[in-house]
This record gives sequence, C-alpha cells and structure tokens, in this order.
Amino acid sequence: MESMIGLYKTECIRTRVFHAGQYKTIADVEYATAGWADWCNNRRLRGALGMIIPSEVRHPHYAALIPQEQPA
Repeated sequence: MESMIGLYKTECIRTRVFHAGQYKTIADVEYATAGWADWCNNRRLRGALGMIIPSEVRHPHYAALIPQEQPA
C-alpha cells in the first residue's frame, strides 16, 4: 500500500501530468486522482505482465472464461 501511495504522490500530485496548474480545490485533486487511477489501472505498462497494459491480459482471460457453444 505504501508504494502505491508513493507512486500516486510522485506521478499525480507532484506533477502537472493529470492536472494543469495549482490544485486550488478538493475537486481539482479528485479530478486529477480519477485521471491517474484510470491511467494506472488501464493504460500503464506493467513489468509483471511483460511490459504490456492490463487490458491486453484481461480481455483474453475473460474471453477464455466465456463458455463456447460446441457443435452438436
């Protein structure tokens, strides 16, 4: 948990990537946090997955779980 909080602070709060300018309101922080969480969960390259994005693993995994109709 601590490393995720550290990543959040480094990548979201201390940069201007997810929000332009100063954070003036709680809504500014919430908006930047939503953008960072979306990027982190859906588009960030993951070393543990072989430097691919999670959806490239997730979609084939769930597709394999859907039962396929077998010819009779």
